[in-house]
This record gives sequence, C-alpha cells and structure tokens, in this order.
Amino acid sequence: MKVFKFGGASVKDAAAVKNVSAILARYPNQKLLVVVSAMGKTTNKLEELVSALYAQDYRIYAGLLDELKAYHYDIAAGLFAEKHFHIYQELEDIFEHLSQLFVKPLADNRSFQYDQLVAYGELISSKILAAFLKDQRFSSAWLDAKTLIRTDNNYQQAQVDWDKTNELCKQHILPLLKEVDIAVTQGFIGHTAEGFTTTLGREGSDYTAGILAYCCEAESVTIWKDVPGMLNADPKYFEQTQLLSQISFKEAIELSYYGASVIHPKTVQPLQQKNIALYVRSFIDPEAPGTTISANADRDHHIPSYIVKFKQVLVTFSTKDFSFIAEKQLAEIFAALASMKANINLMQNSALNFSVLIDHHQIDVDNAKALLGAKYHIRYNENLELVTIRHYNDAILAEMSANKTCLVLQKTRTTARLVLQTH
Repeated sequence: MKVFKFGGASVKDAAAVKNVSAILARYPNQKLLVVVSAMGKTTNKLEELVSALYAQDYRIYAGLLDELKAYHYDIAAGLFAEKHFHIYQELEDIFEHLSQLFVKPLADNRSFQYDQLVAYGELISSKILAAFLKDQRFSSAWLDAKTLIRTDNNYQQAQVDWDKTNELCKQHILPLLKEVDIAVTQGFIGHTAEGFTTTLGREGSDYTAGILAYCCEAESVTIWKDVPGMLNADPKYFEQTQLLSQISFKEAIELSYYGASVIHPKTVQPLQQKNIALYVRSFIDPEAPGTTISANADRDHHIPSYIVKFKQVLVTFSTKDFSFIAEKQLAEIFAALASMKANINLMQNSALNFSVLIDHHQIDVDNAKALLGAKYHIRYNENLELVTIRHYNDAILAEMSANKTCLVLQKTRTTARLVLQTH
C-alpha cells in the first residue's frame, strides 16, 4: 500500500482535480490511500468565516459562504456533466449546514468552534475528488478521517492517541483496500473520544499521511507538490536553488523543524520509526524524480540549505530586582508566552537577560508587558530576519550577513542561525 497526499494547490480547480486523476491512473491495480487537503485557499476563507461568526456579522458570513459555495460548485461543474449527480446534493447539504451554524449558539471555546467549522474544507474536497474518481470508473471509495485518527481535545493543535489510531486504521483502512484500489480521505482532521472534530494544526495534511502510513505500515508516502521536490532554499528569495535529490529522515526533520515549508514538521518522525520512504514529487511534472527521504544520510552534507523567516520580533526580558535569570524566572516567562500561544523560533539567555524570537503575528508586546511588566524590563526589536543554514561555512555566513547587523548568532557543527536587522 502507498499513501499519496495532495495539497490545496493540486486540487485548486477542475483541471487540477483531473490532473490528480491522471496521476492516480499511472498506478493501476495498486493499493493507494489518498489524503487530500482543502481546495485552493479554502481554509483561509473558512478561518474568515469563524471570525465573522464570532463577530456575529451576518453580511460578511453570508458573503463568504456564497463565495465558497460558488467556488466549489464551479469546480464541480467542470468535472460532472450531470447536474443531478449525487455530489451536488452532498454539497448542498454541507453548505446548508454551514449556513445554519450562524443562528446556533456559539461555543465558549473558540478553538473548538474553529475545528468544527474549518474541517469542512477537507470534507468538501475529498467528497468531490472521490466522486470524480468514481465517475471515471476508478476502483475507489471515500473514507471519513474522523473514523481513523483519535486525538485529545486540544483543539487546533490536537495530539494523536497512537494506540487507538493504530487500532482504528487497521479496522477501517485495510479491509476497505481489499475491496477497492483507492481510498480517498481527508488530511488535517481527527476526532476526540466523544466524537468531536479536531484539527492537527495548519498544514497538517502531511502529518495525516505520515500517521496513516505508520499505522498501516505502508510501503511509502508521496507528497505531491507544485515544486520539483525539496529545494535547498525558497526560490522566491534565492537565485540558483538546487534540488535535494536524496536526504535522510534526520535531515528532513531538521529542515522542517527550522521552517522549511515543503513538509509539515511532524510528518517525518512516524515514517522514520518504521523506515517508510517519503517522496516529494511534482504534480506538474510527475515524470520527474523529485526528492527521496530515507534512512540514507550519505548526501546530507553535500548541499547547504537555507531557511528564512521574516517579520520576526526579538523580545528581551531582564529582572527589575537585579536577580539572575534562572529556572524560576524562565518558568514565569514560558508560562506567559504559552498563555499567548506564542511559539518561540529561537532563544538565548545570559545571567541577566533572556531573549526569544517570535513571529510578529504571534507576539503582542503590550500583552507581554501586562503579564510580566511588574517583574521584568521588556525590550524588543521588530522587522528582523531569522536565517537558518544547514551545512554552513564561514563564507556563507559572511555573505548572508553582508550589509546587515547580526543581533544573534548561534552555531553548532552543522547548523548556524542568524538574527539579522536590515540597515
């Protein structure tokens, strides 16, 4: 059995869905578990829908819903000749349910409400893809991810119950793939023991593919992207990028942890545990070899890799009573940042100071001052860049920091991280 994951760009319109079908047709009589994301930018629209719901702004809510409905109906119209085809009724039922949500009581836990609503993006895309495959006479079936991945109730960032998920996957996936060749399911989605929908974090569909492959002991996972594979840098910011044709699980984990956007950070670890190969390939050019991620580490050091995060804020804490920054103070600072859901990209401490680097949209300095200002002086620098370089050398460090001020430099034998301020 192979696991294929198709992201939003690969199913963004009718032509893209047909292309997915063409890729699947290249694997006749093979058992495929297909994990699909929401179509195009649907998740962004659904997040706006959540905001409109809590603002109780019906005009915006209804407008967004109309946009989503028109977008998906347009895709369906490009795929299905018959207007009475059952997928239209399924879509009608879904959008009617979303419409009725506006008049129902809001959950006190916004993250709970988010998961119940935003998960519809994957539900819709998987329904449309599964219906099209059926229409094209593929041996295929739709599968509800909410019957597969059991999680805790940490909504928007749910943690997987691996034992129960393993049991559910073997109960639902393996028997189905004895009856059909292709099972289509949703990425990003899980469920609690009580049956409530959860999500695994933004871009969590890759992680879904890794979870299901681990539990079903799949032969491999292929993530189909609009890039030729994993590149050593983002071509939007770097010229002459290079394809990483083969890297190890460890290297992929390091790159994704530091922010490489091709693979979700949690995806690789379950695959590494069972030595399940991961391929990153282009749905635009499915003939191209792409990137192979496996246990083989022989080529990891051959090509330096660059990861850049923009709009960073460096926040520095120092005690007002002149005491050292020790475990007690760190615990207070971490607790405050956790309450703000601020993810730390880099940290550094000295005897008197503790500094953290955080994405601009995740840190509210005024809120930090309200929480910690009584005990700590708080200083900050904005509009910074965090550059992470795997397999660096001195010439690379000099080139990256040219005409910029380096506020922080951290180095290990294989990785350098620079916090840079543009002049």
